Formats: sequence, C-alpha cells, structure tokens
Amino acid sequence: MIPNQDRFIEAMHEKKKVSAKFYSQADSGFLNRICAPLDYGPAGETQDELNRYWLWDYESNLDGHTLGLLPAQIVDLRVLGEVFDPAQFGAKLRSWPTPRDWGSCS
Repeated sequence: MIPNQDRFIEAMHEKKKVSAKFYSQADSGFLNRICAPLDYGPAGETQDELNRYWLWDYESNLDGHTLGLLPAQIVDLRVLGEVFDPAQFGAKLRSWPTPRDWGSCS
C-alpha cells in the first residue's frame, strides 16, 4: 500500500484526477502522468492476484489507457482539483473490487 492510500480511494470516490509519478518497467524510468483513479485491488489482465492501483492514463499512446501499478512502483501520488467523468473512458466495462457510486458506471 502507498502512504496516501486513503487519498487515492477518496479521489476515486470523488472522481478527482490524480498526478502519479511511477516507475515504468517498459520505459526503464520514472514517468509523471495525469490519471483518473479507477480502483485498488486484484483485477484486470493479471493472473497473480496482487493488489494494484488501477489508473486511466490520459497521456497513454497505447490502445488501452489502463495502468495497473504495484505499490512499489508509485513514488508520488497527488490528488488534483479536476473532476473526471468515468463514462468518457468506458469505466463500466469491468467489475470493481472497491465499491463506489459512479451511477451507471458503478
């Protein structure tokens, strides 16, 4: 778990964007991204059942903008004042380990 786990969960519930600094194994270095916090827990394409921070990366060049980061990868996470709309990135397409009230995207 990251030190400000509660802030991540709070930002997810309030639909607030976050600034995440993390180590990218694919890039062999640190990246800073503006993201929407989607969830925390074991989910997604991984089969190892490790808890990850799931984020929607607005800056990604890949087809899937979803990041699944292990706690050790995240070096800084700050909640921003800007609100996101889960419907804009098809957030309804998965089941969430962490309950939330996102209306039709829950």
